[in-house]
Amino acid sequence: MWREVIELSRPKNIILAVITVPLGAYLASPNLSPNLFGLVALQTASVVFFMAAGNTFNDISDISIDKIAKSDRPLPSERISVTDATRVAYGFSFLSLLSMLIGAYLLKEDRIYVAAIWLLAAMLIYTYDMGPQTKRMGLIGNIAISLMVGAVILYGAASIGKLFTPLVFYAASVAFFANLAREIIKDCEDMESDEGRNTLPMRIGLEKARMLSYLLVMSALIILFIPHWLGPLSPNQLLIQSPAMILLITLNAPMMKGDDHSAQQRIRLGMLLGLLAFAVEVSI
Repeated sequence: MWREVIELSRPKNIILAVITVPLGAYLASPNLSPNLFGLVALQTASVVFFMAAGNTFNDISDISIDKIAKSDRPLPSERISVTDATRVAYGFSFLSLLSMLIGAYLLKEDRIYVAAIWLLAAMLIYTYDMGPQTKRMGLIGNIAISLMVGAVILYGAASIGKLFTPLVFYAASVAFFANLAREIIKDCEDMESDEGRNTLPMRIGLEKARMLSYLLVMSALIILFIPHWLGPLSPNQLLIQSPAMILLITLNAPMMKGDDHSAQQRIRLGMLLGLLAFAVEVSI
């Protein structure tokens, strides 16, 4: 059963949390004192468990669709029952809440921001898979997921009591816009198999959806530039962002060809390179 539990949690997606929570803390405080490492570790664990729970709930919600499109997944293949998967999801949720509460208690000051971000993300993930099921609402669901991606960076800064650091908000905004562009392109890629969803490509067409996605990528690029113009980063450090910028600027080629899979993979890579470049810049 452990193999199925790990598969339901989607480890590849969780790697992003392992990177972005410490990244948020590091951008907020490059000279992070060793006594804060434990706080970052606890909140990283909280996000890992949170994402594992969310991914499991998502598979439970999509079981009827996955029986056709992804029959080898643990639930449609009946390698694990819905009852057991639900228990696993609630178990992950409890571990996430517990990790968050312990970290907030140890933080002592500004702990309210850690709890507020966690509760906001919990509301977004709940309404995404259950309740109104925003994942079936196309763009609204895309925005919900992208808000959570950006919030992870803010959560990392909040975990050490330094949420209100300008560079952290720039990084979170880059993550939001880039991920929103990627979610739209993923909907273009999955348009034929997205039964029961009212996605943006379905409503406005593939070409217009791709154009909007590219505009969102350009928005992420502009935000990458702003901290080098207004501070706290130096204009000379913009060169460190060049791999991410080149990767994102040249996305128009695969998008025009309709190569949605390549485009969404490049957006994710460009986003990661841009965020990691911020970390390199603040260390210089």
